[in-house]
This record gives sequence, structure tokens and C-alpha cells, in this order.
Amino acid sequence: MPGPTPLAGPGPGERLLEELLAEAHTAAPMELPALVNRCATAIGLERIVIYLVDIQQRHLVPLTDGPPAIEVDTSVAGSAYRWLALRIEERPEGGLTAWLPLVDGAERLGLLGIRTDALDTARLRRCRMLASVLAMAITSKRAYSDSYARHARTEVMDLPAEMLRALLPPRTIGCDRAVSTAVLEPAYHIGGDAFDHALTPSTLHAVIFDAMGHNLASGLTTTVAMAGCRNSRRAGAELPQLVDTIDQALGRWLPEQYCTGIVTQLDLAEGVFRWCNCGHPPPLLIRGRRVLEGALERPAQPPMGLPSQFATAPRVSYETVLEPGDRVLLYTDGVTEARIDGGDRFGLGRFTDSIIRGADAGELAPEALRRIIHSILDRQGNQLRDDATLLLIEWRPPRS
Repeated sequence: MPGPTPLAGPGPGERLLEELLAEAHTAAPMELPALVNRCATAIGLERIVIYLVDIQQRHLVPLTDGPPAIEVDTSVAGSAYRWLALRIEERPEGGLTAWLPLVDGAERLGLLGIRTDALDTARLRRCRMLASVLAMAITSKRAYSDSYARHARTEVMDLPAEMLRALLPPRTIGCDRAVSTAVLEPAYHIGGDAFDHALTPSTLHAVIFDAMGHNLASGLTTTVAMAGCRNSRRAGAELPQLVDTIDQALGRWLPEQYCTGIVTQLDLAEGVFRWCNCGHPPPLLIRGRRVLEGALERPAQPPMGLPSQFATAPRVSYETVLEPGDRVLLYTDGVTEARIDGGDRFGLGRFTDSIIRGADAGELAPEALRRIIHSILDRQGNQLRDDATLLLIEWRPPRS
């Protein structure tokens, strides 16, 4: 009888990935562009340029000198970022430029700009492999490198913003059942707003904070609240206990400060949404083409930090069951109180209508928030009176 068929040796794509993985571990952050171009030559491409999106998601900034930054809203490359889809342009001098999104999990990092004479299936597959490895390498290295932070900024960041941004998680996290995505402005001058989200095998956790004031003390308040939230969450606390931990932490360390906020949990399998609202505007439940008015309004509870000073009732949480495709929107009052043309407030109706229209067009949740926050900024000359934060949770269980 013939023996077993011998296993085929690694092909060029596998060897390329193996080499890239080995070198990416030890490469300094700003050595990645040169490493990528060695890979480009090996798979028959002219050049690959890494572009990272800036903090406000307005421009795609190259990590190498020479190529200009690219506008997200008005370019073919920007379309690849907005829709997380491959885009291909013909170059006037001949050949192609392919734009391939860089994504780490659900987080949009930027693009690869790929110059080549032709892009066949084999080359595209290797480019996708390269993009996957690069996204992980960039995510791991930017945690300890100032190089990426500099490329992502277009102006100097003030101290409270620097402190809070060091605490923030990725803008977007998700899995096959749910996504949580957030935006926060003014990007370089935030005072007391913040958000957090995290995944476990069974639960999506998300929280939004709005501290009193707009200064370093506000940032410190949010910092303590965030630490208390994470500490209690990681110990497996239920929502009332988690909020109580924040109350006690603020009461001990910053007794003159307080913050409003909403802490939430979403059961990934069943869609049970639990929340505790501490003096904050109530969340909005968006189902299909409408907002379910008052669906998530419950009796008010005091802001975090106040129960440590005054005798109040114990913290309570509420729950409801979402339907597949439902979106829950958390926001700070800087969004609804922002002024637009003529001095009117931006208001709830405008931004919920915008999210609904975007969903009808198949727009991704992170893109919906990016577009809305830019609309608010552009109507105010990029000058907000108060922090404005949006966090959108979407439950999208697989169809049975």
C-alpha cells in the first residue's frame, strides 16, 4: 500500500509571514515601514506605505517621509477606511494603487497603500496577511512608543487631555455578537469626559463618564472613577457594587468632586442589557428606523461621589432585553448642548436621525459616530464649549 502523502513544504506566502512575525517582534516602531517594503519586494510589489489615522480621524498620515497625508472624507483611500473595504485606483503613469484597511479586531487603525503593476489573487492574499500582522504589531508597539502618537497628532495636547487619553481603551472593540465604539472631542483639550469598554466571553461592558468642571481636577476625578470601575469590574462585581466602589473612591480621594455617568453590561448570548444611571442623560434605544422614546429612562440616581457625603438609597440597576440589530447610544450633554448654525442646539433628534440614516445605508457603527462628531465640530468652527462624547453599543447575534 502506498504510504501517506508527504506534507507540502511552506510556500512563499507562509515563509513571508513567518519572517515578518519573527522580525516584527524585535523591530523598533519606526522600523516597520522598512520591514514592510522588504516584504513588498519579496512578493513582487513596487512599494507599500503604512498610513495611520489621526486622533480626530480626519487624515491618514504616512509613517514614511515623502507621501502627503490623505483626507479621510474626500479620497478613494479614505473610502477604504470608512467602509473597511479594498479600493483600487489606476495611476496616471501606469500601474495600480490598492488601499487595504489596517484593522486590529474591530479597531480601524489606518491603511496600507500598495503600489503595483498588477494585483492578482495570490498577491492580494499575501497583502491581507501582511496587513493582519502589521495591525497587531502596530497595536502592541504604540503602547510604548511616542512615534505613533506624534504622527497621530496635528496640534499640541494639553495636560488634562494627555492624562485622560493615556487611560482610554481603543475607540472600537467587538466580536461576532456585539460592538462598542466611541468618539470624544475636543480631542486635544478634553477635561472630564471619558469612556471605557471591555469584553469577556459572555459580556460586553461599557461606561461613560462626565466629571464636574473642565480642568485638571476634572481629569483626576475621571481617572479615579475609571480606576474604580475597572478594579471592581475585574473582580466580578455586579453593577450596583461597581458604582458603590466608585462612590467610595471619589469620597475618599476627591471628596469635593463628583461625576455623572452610566455603567452598562450586555449579555452577548441573550441580549440582556443592564445599566445603572448616575445623574446622566438616559441612554437611547434605537431600533430599526426609530428611537424608542423613554425605553431606557428610569428613576434618577445621584452622580458618582455624592452618596459618600449624603445618605442615599442603595444603588440599583435596571435591565431590558434587546432585539438583534438594536443600538444603544450613550452621550454626554456636550453633544446635545453644542450650538450649530443660527445658535440652535444640535439636540437629540439631529444625531439620532443621522445614526438611523447611516444604518439604512449600511454604515458601520464607528463610521456613524465619526461622521456625527465631525458634523458637530464643523458647525462650531472646531471649538466646543464642553466635552462631547458618544458611545454606541450594537447587539448583532449570528442568525440561527
